[in-house]
Amino acid sequence: MKLFLVRHGQSQWNLENRFTGWKDPDLTEKGIQEARKAGALLKTESFDLAFTSALKRAQHTLEIILKEGRRKDIPITKNQALNERDYGDLAGLNKDETRKKFGDEQVHIWRRSYDVSPPGGESLKDTKERVLPYFQKHIEPEIKSGKDILIVAHGNSLRALVMVLEKLSPEEILKREIATGDPLVYVLDHQLQVDLSRSGRLSDLKA
Repeated sequence: MKLFLVRHGQSQWNLENRFTGWKDPDLTEKGIQEARKAGALLKTESFDLAFTSALKRAQHTLEIILKEGRRKDIPITKNQALNERDYGDLAGLNKDETRKKFGDEQVHIWRRSYDVSPPGGESLKDTKERVLPYFQKHIEPEIKSGKDILIVAHGNSLRALVMVLEKLSPEEILKREIATGDPLVYVLDHQLQVDLSRSGRLSDLKA
């Protein structure tokens, strides 16, 4: 079985260098093109179900991917459990201005620590503890039944899954960047063990 993970294309707040989290800006024109690129890479792949978050940048990316592959009949499940990490009080703030206000070191800790939350928000650890139960309850059984799955979500909600799939430590996952619109594929057996020799960035595997 295959599990495909796609981070949404560039959003308006990505472009404006703002903390986004659970706020709901849509894709930019560049983000739409990134989604189309992801759709082109996935065009020859098969998947039975699609899951996405409750945020429009992920939903719009999924919509474009399915349109590129002419797959309007794929069942779609939307759930906020797959939302981006909640940046709390930082949401909407410009990242450079936030560094000036709180200092580079503090902002780096908020952004890149595994278990330190920004004010009113979530750490990556918190995000994992939200994403993983949903994945285990609603997505794992579908994979075990033999279905190929597509998940279109966000940088940190996908990091939480990558951490588990690749058995990465907190230090290792913090070093992983998940590019917008560049699908990852994981080849799994019925025990959900990953064949790492056949898994990775789809663009690399198709090169």
